[in-house]
Amino acid sequence: MTTPFEFVVDGPPVSQQARGRELVQEWRGDVRSAAERQWSSQDPLPGDVMVTITYFFDGAILDVDNIPKPILDALNGLVYSDDSQVSDILCRRRDRRRELRIQNASPMLLDCIDKPGQFLDIAVDNAPSQEVTF
Repeated sequence: MTTPFEFVVDGPPVSQQARGRELVQEWRGDVRSAAERQWSSQDPLPGDVMVTITYFFDGAILDVDNIPKPILDALNGLVYSDDSQVSDILCRRRDRRRELRIQNASPMLLDCIDKPGQFLDIAVDNAPSQEVTF
């Protein structure tokens, strides 16, 4: 697998705190299916990884802190062996009704950005250096 691994999931995300366990399980399944369609490796990534999630929305806003957990759980056992390998998470939301400046966009993201509707762009890469700077 070439890192970063990237895929797109349509919809608004479902929060881990959503009412109705079935809704969260269905969302995890949607994320897992989208990842499986793009995942070309037989084996999960070794070592620490960084997950970057960008939620492109054009309506109701979901708290950004509620987005990652179901996504991380969905990738467990496929992209990485265990979610304890996730050492870094970058999760952001971007309003599509505002002017967006996107630098270094992948072809996959460029393909989705002009289509209507909400979606998430999710990338998994090798974790950065363990150095901590402020």
